[in-house]
Amino acid sequence: MAAAQKISQKLAPLKKTIEEMRALDSTWQDAAAAYELSEEEPAYLEECEALLTELGQKLERLEIQVLFADAYDNGNAILSLHPGAGGTESQDWAEMLLRMYVRWGERQGYGVETLDYLPGDEAGVKSVTLQIKGEKAYGYLKAEKGIHRLVRISPFDASGRRHTSFAAVDVLPELEEGDNVIQLNPDDLKIDTYRSGGAGGQHVNKTDSAVRITHIPTGIVVQCQSERSQISNRASAERILKARLLDLRRQEQEQAVADLRGDQQDIAWGSQIRSYVFHPYSMVKDHRTKYEIGNVQAAMDGDITGFMEAWLKARAAGANLAAEQEDV
Repeated sequence: MAAAQKISQKLAPLKKTIEEMRALDSTWQDAAAAYELSEEEPAYLEECEALLTELGQKLERLEIQVLFADAYDNGNAILSLHPGAGGTESQDWAEMLLRMYVRWGERQGYGVETLDYLPGDEAGVKSVTLQIKGEKAYGYLKAEKGIHRLVRISPFDASGRRHTSFAAVDVLPELEEGDNVIQLNPDDLKIDTYRSGGAGGQHVNKTDSAVRITHIPTGIVVQCQSERSQISNRASAERILKARLLDLRRQEQEQAVADLRGDQQDIAWGSQIRSYVFHPYSMVKDHRTKYEIGNVQAAMDGDITGFMEAWLKARAAGANLAAEQEDV
């Protein structure tokens, strides 16, 4: 039953693509028929133009779907936020990003669940981990991995000075149950339980339901406290750990390739991928793709799909260029 369900999940996006291709063909046939009729009746020319415009929009949407070619693009995502240096300023910025991604998930019709949440001392958050469920959640959100920079007049500065804050966004694919690409050896795990903190009603701080897992060989630490059950929290923590180990394996493979090519990669904390400027002007700019919008508030309300799609297009174009250079 589980195997059949897994196959069905893989077939769903393929069926959707076939349906979209058939819709494209139908729109093209209608446009061609309208053009032929316009030779005798000019009024049909307007209908032909409308159909061609519709065809262009459908092609653009399909172009984006083709860019989701990685193994885990169709699945769920695990997104974590960590403020940079700066105390309350950066912690508040991390909470602003949290709200932005929750709003984006709602716009997409995705399910958003908080797996772990550590509030800041005065405001904001020290760290937070979300599970974002929906078709192509990881495919979109992987574009967000990196350092995000905020420039604004600080509400915490009585002198009204401009501040710059940083927060790191980490995005991992959620591995499906039964996916054996990463195996956890019980001897490699140190498991601690503790009492949950934060919102949660009477259950909070009464039972040791929260779980922290340390992967001894790598030193990776993950934790989860969203569920009332210790068993459920452990299962969620293990999923996060598997995702992080998979990401570590990918990084090691990419580093090996980079070493062979002689590439130098800047992994400094200050290498921001995107800047959000509230003052002295309003702008959000992605430094990788140069895509930008002038309405920073719209972005903070979750209107960020354009940034993700621009990155996907640029990434695909870069991969194609690299392949052409290797052929030469």
